[in-house]
Amino acid sequence: MNSCAVEVLEEYADVVLAYGFSDEYTFVFKKTSKFYERRASKVLSIFTSFFSSIFVRKWDEFFPYKELQCSPSFHGRVIACASVEALQVYLLWRQNICHLTNLHEQCLWRLVERGMNGKEAWDFIKDFDKGELNNLLFDEFNVNYNTLEPIFRQGSCVLKTIVEDIVKYTDNGAPIKRCKRKIITVRSKKIASKRFWNEHTVLLKELGGFVEEINNVTPEYVRSFEFDSKLMPSTWIVVRIDGCHFHRFSEIHEFVKPNDDRALNLMNLCAVAVLEKFWEDIVFAYGVSDEYSFILKKATNLYQRRANTIISAIVSFFTSTYVMRWKNFFPQSELKYPPSFDGRAVCYPSTEILRDYLSWRQVDCHINNQYNSCFWKLVASGKSKREAQNSLKGAQLQKKIEELAIDYNNLPVMYRQGSSVYRDKVDIALIHQENGEFPENYGKVIVGHIDIIGPTFWLEHPNILD
Repeated sequence: MNSCAVEVLEEYADVVLAYGFSDEYTFVFKKTSKFYERRASKVLSIFTSFFSSIFVRKWDEFFPYKELQCSPSFHGRVIACASVEALQVYLLWRQNICHLTNLHEQCLWRLVERGMNGKEAWDFIKDFDKGELNNLLFDEFNVNYNTLEPIFRQGSCVLKTIVEDIVKYTDNGAPIKRCKRKIITVRSKKIASKRFWNEHTVLLKELGGFVEEINNVTPEYVRSFEFDSKLMPSTWIVVRIDGCHFHRFSEIHEFVKPNDDRALNLMNLCAVAVLEKFWEDIVFAYGVSDEYSFILKKATNLYQRRANTIISAIVSFFTSTYVMRWKNFFPQSELKYPPSFDGRAVCYPSTEILRDYLSWRQVDCHINNQYNSCFWKLVASGKSKREAQNSLKGAQLQKKIEELAIDYNNLPVMYRQGSSVYRDKVDIALIHQENGEFPENYGKVIVGHIDIIGPTFWLEHPNILD
């Protein structure tokens, strides 16, 4: 987790500080940040996606003898601290949670080792306060909590600092030094203290200084700053994810142009994994190129319809699956850097409007594929990319396709119509007979390349939007 946080700070200049413990991390942006125009869903999805991507890539480094069995995912939220004092309270709150959580874990697992099962141990200590947990550790297990590793008790703080570095030497051997930013990982008993802040000038410059020391915190006060709006009830939810800077990503990884079956099928596999994981809530998905739209049913109460959690969970799971399955489709090509996706959630009040949305995406797929087919045919003929772009400005694509002798209708249907992912209905009576029970939407997840603009598909599969 700490190594992933370091890479996040290396990748994004707007992040000044990160604090983490257990399976959580908080990233603090500088006050003047204009990162993606401060759009909450954009910031959140990119960070959870990038973090998941790094986590999978680094797994072998820390667990060389243990294979990663499933795609990890992370939930996220955006908290806007109105002042540096609010930030101070937030950091103190998280470090207090770190301390209390670790106390519980230290006691719980020692009780389990002694012979209790997990539930018995948890029930035994669930109402203990800090003092009682400390006493239990010392009296029953002869453990002084303060001697445990600081990384467990205090969490980890990753931040940028200024250091002097020797860049070269003069002719007479004197060193020439320059100041540069360096990312460090430190542990402190109290990261929300004036002393810690004053030791790191970057924090003072980018975030401001603390006026006074604080020792107590009210979680309700901090939670009041959380931006976690709920999506409108009884509406279809569409979560659309898009690859971040995938033009560059596809060039570096030498995707076949204008369409790469390997890349498209990798996206499809990830979409199938999302439908299988969220089988109770996601009923359909449509994808083209580096984009996928996931349709959540109108009655879903996934994560209490909290936008932040839904977006971050889907985007991070999709991303980690993409990285884990890369070798399945690109066995000869190393993943050169961690990919990431951004996401957004939109509510549609009626099935008709939802169908219009999906039709729009399929029309867009068709137009983009026509353009790309012409563009790359021109490039293959010897034109530069700029010349190809200029040649297609204002052109009628259908006419251009004929001029370039592109047999468009015989191109693979996946290129022309995109990919639809859905769960096929099976014989419910048969399932019930075999195992006595069945989930409401049980069925095999299918990837099809079909017309979803016309009525035929929807009439043949009424269960999807019923």
